[in-house]
Amino acid sequence: MAYVGESGSRVVRPLTKPHPSGARPPTVAAERLPRHVAVIMDGNGRWALGRGLPRSAGHEAGVSAIVEAVDGALEIGLGQISVFAFSTENWRRDPGEVECVLRVIRQLLLDHGESWYARGVRIRWSGRRDRLTEPLAGTLREYERRTRDNDGMSLTVCVDYGSRDELVAAAAQLCEEVRAGTLALTDVTDAEFGRRLFHPDLFDVDLVIRTSGEQRLSNFLLWQSAYAELFFTDVLWPDFDRLDLWRAIEGYASRTRRFGAARGVG
Repeated sequence: MAYVGESGSRVVRPLTKPHPSGARPPTVAAERLPRHVAVIMDGNGRWALGRGLPRSAGHEAGVSAIVEAVDGALEIGLGQISVFAFSTENWRRDPGEVECVLRVIRQLLLDHGESWYARGVRIRWSGRRDRLTEPLAGTLREYERRTRDNDGMSLTVCVDYGSRDELVAAAAQLCEEVRAGTLALTDVTDAEFGRRLFHPDLFDVDLVIRTSGEQRLSNFLLWQSAYAELFFTDVLWPDFDRLDLWRAIEGYASRTRRFGAARGVG
């Protein structure tokens, strides 16, 4: 596969970095792969504290898990993956920890964004756009711009994101359009609502993965995950690698999804 570089030439996409064990992705039929996987990256702090390290060390160690997840997603052929990097609620944490998390997110893009671009990954930012400092906001915007024409996997980095925040913003936009007379109240449907979300062209989430043993969605992609399959693992995020991602996908592929249909219907 190739992408068109800024000079207009076609460039071969490099392979992902091999897993240290030499493991290869399981064979999953294309129709059984989830179209969109959402990952709640949890456990950085506990990973660090369990080693007698400051919480910041856990956030820094979690970067390698993000790179592993992206590599694994590319290898197995995922179309879309979204990662919960910083929530609207995370501002309540200690200011030093907040600064560390935001710095780590920016460094992740600076260190790996070009490699992802070269592999055809489209990088998106989902979340509020009015509260981040300019270095990070500018880097997120730059990689959105730089990769917007890539036709490979879509990587959505959710920073200052909260699903309730997204839903309120969509509802407010609909209310304003109805008030202005550009949309009739009778035309407000779930499809119209979905078109006002931050990235309406993303698929609904098929699989939500959460690490660290916690079993909740924590205000992440609630609308998009209405019929998602849920996969919880006790692995702390810095220890998560593509093998864990592939296990979750294999588990997903073995399930029968019903979307509200009766048992036996499919």
